[in-house]
Amino acid sequence: MPGARTGEDHTGVEPYEGDAMAYDVITMGRIGVDLYPLQTGVPLPQVTSFGKFLGGSATNVAVAAARLGRRTAVITRTGDDPFGTYLHEALRDFGVDDRWVTPVPGLPTPVTFCEVFPPDDFPLYFYRRPKAPDLEIDAHELDLDAIRDAGVFWVTGTGLSEEPSRTATLAALAHRAGSGTTVFDLDWRPMFWTDPDAARPFYREALRHTTVAVGNLDEVEVATGEREPHAAARALLAAGVGIAVVKQGPKGVLAMDRDGRSAEVPPLPVTVLNGLGAGDAFGGSLCHGLLAGWDLEKTMRHANAAGAIVASRLECSSAMPTPGEIDAALAAGAVT
Repeated sequence: MPGARTGEDHTGVEPYEGDAMAYDVITMGRIGVDLYPLQTGVPLPQVTSFGKFLGGSATNVAVAAARLGRRTAVITRTGDDPFGTYLHEALRDFGVDDRWVTPVPGLPTPVTFCEVFPPDDFPLYFYRRPKAPDLEIDAHELDLDAIRDAGVFWVTGTGLSEEPSRTATLAALAHRAGSGTTVFDLDWRPMFWTDPDAARPFYREALRHTTVAVGNLDEVEVATGEREPHAAARALLAAGVGIAVVKQGPKGVLAMDRDGRSAEVPPLPVTVLNGLGAGDAFGGSLCHGLLAGWDLEKTMRHANAAGAIVASRLECSSAMPTPGEIDAALAAGAVT
C-alpha cells in the first residue's frame, strides 16, 4: 500500500489528517469479485449466466455499515487488472473510502463463484491462486493513526492465515491497544489453513487485543475448542474480549458480555434465496449498534434483521439494507 503513510493520494480521496476525519468503521481483510449464478437451483456446470458483484467479507461489512450511514473505509489489496478497477469503482459507488485499497503487481484480483441451492446449500469456490493480493497487506504500510482513531476496527481470521497479512493484522490490533471497539470476525475458512491447530495460536493472540469476537459454531470451536454456545461465549470472554457473539444459525444468536449480561435472540423469519451475505450484513449492523451504544438485545435484533434481509436476496454487497428496510422488517416481525 505505497504512500499510505506519506499522504500521497492514489485514489482521488483527500489524505487522512487525524481525529477530525476519524472513520466510524475501518475493516481490514478480503476483497474480490463475486460471480453469482443468475439461475438458482442449477449446478455450476449448467449455469449459463452470472451476476458480477463486489465481494469479500471485510469489504462487505464496510459496505453494510456505510449503507447504515456510517463513514467507512477498507484496508485491502487487489490485482493490478480490470477486476481491481471494478472493485475501486464499486467501493466508491457504495460510499466506502478506497484510499487504502492498492494493487499488487503480478497477482490477479480474486474471483469467487458460488452455487445457489436454497434454503441452506451455497457452495463457494475461491480462486485465490497463486496468492490473494489481500494477503499481501504489509505492517509497514499501514496508516496506524487512522486505525487507532476509528470508532470500530474490524479484522478477520482469514487475515491471519498467511504472511505478511498475519503480522500486519496482529500489529494493527496491538496498536489499537484498547482504543475504541475492535471486532475480531473469527471467519474460519478451512481451505485457507492446513488444519485448525495451525490457526489456534494466532486466533488466541488476536483475541488478546479484541473487544468483540463474533463467529458461528464452527468458528468459535476453532477459536476456543468449545462448540456449545454458552461455553464458547464464556471461553471467548476468558480469552480477553468484552463481548462474545455466537451465531447459531436457525437457533438465532447469543451475545454475552464480561459484566454478566446476555441476550439470546431468535432469527427473523425469512425465505432464504442466498445466505452467503447474511453474516456480513449482520457485521455491518453490529458495528452500527456498537457505535450507537445500544444494549445487547437491541443490537442483536437489528443485526439479525439485517442478515435476514440479505439472505432473502441473491447478491451480497448491493443487497445490504438501509435503516428503513431494517426498521420495517423488525416492525413486521419477518422479512417479506
